Amino acid sequence: MEPRVTLPLLQKKKERGEKIVVITCYDYPSALLLDRAGADIVFVGDSLGDNVLGYDTTLPVTMDEMVHHTKAVRRGVHHAMLLADMPFLSYQISPEEALRNAGRLMQEGGAEAVKLEGGAVVAPVVERLVSAGIPVMGHLGLTPQSVHQLGGYRVQGRSQTDADRLVADAKALADAGAFSMVLEMIPAELAKRITESVPVPTIGIGAGPHCDGQVQVFHDLFGLYPDRRFKHNRRYAEVGQTILEAAREFVCEVRAGQFPPGPNA
Repeated sequence: MEPRVTLPLLQKKKERGEKIVVITCYDYPSALLLDRAGADIVFVGDSLGDNVLGYDTTLPVTMDEMVHHTKAVRRGVHHAMLLADMPFLSYQISPEEALRNAGRLMQEGGAEAVKLEGGAVVAPVVERLVSAGIPVMGHLGLTPQSVHQLGGYRVQGRSQTDADRLVADAKALADAGAFSMVLEMIPAELAKRITESVPVPTIGIGAGPHCDGQVQVFHDLFGLYPDRRFKHNRRYAEVGQTILEAAREFVCEVRAGQFPPGPNA
């Protein structure tokens, strides 16, 4: 049986050139499946908002909602590391407020690490959490909590100035003690540059093949929303269409009196 995924194990994977697999998850049955599949990190993202709760963005997601879903996922994860997102305004107000909220995700939710967005500006928060024994993953590039400031969901770091800033941000996060960082929607060559510039694992999404690992959203991987597609995603199943067809069949059978089947069926 493989050992549980820990921070030292993730670091060794980077050093050995072994890719790290991260998949988002928001409920118990999905957690069971992803854990059995061998994911390294099962991640309760604030993408909960636009994948499960019906919000247009991640911004409305609350700490209570994150704790609630993290607790559910915790019950299904036995091998992977459980990572939870810090939602909007749970860490931006002050390092002490961030500490209280990160503590909730670990103490109440059962998370083993937390993730937050931002570069050098959040380094003091990262340092405060790490000093309290809370592992922190950073997040650079397209940061969904700043979607309005960024002007939409667009590739970041295209100019030399922006690229240099992101490299500096990555180094600041690593220096502050982050054990890893997500690189979202940045050019592949910039992701490669960052990955080679920091000693900790980088996890890409829409950032090319050169990161130390990849993260994808559960619903995008398995086609839970048949009409929603992204360039950086590969659909490994069309579960949404399968459920839709099965539900229609059930509806038809009930209305036709074919379900439940008779005693001689």
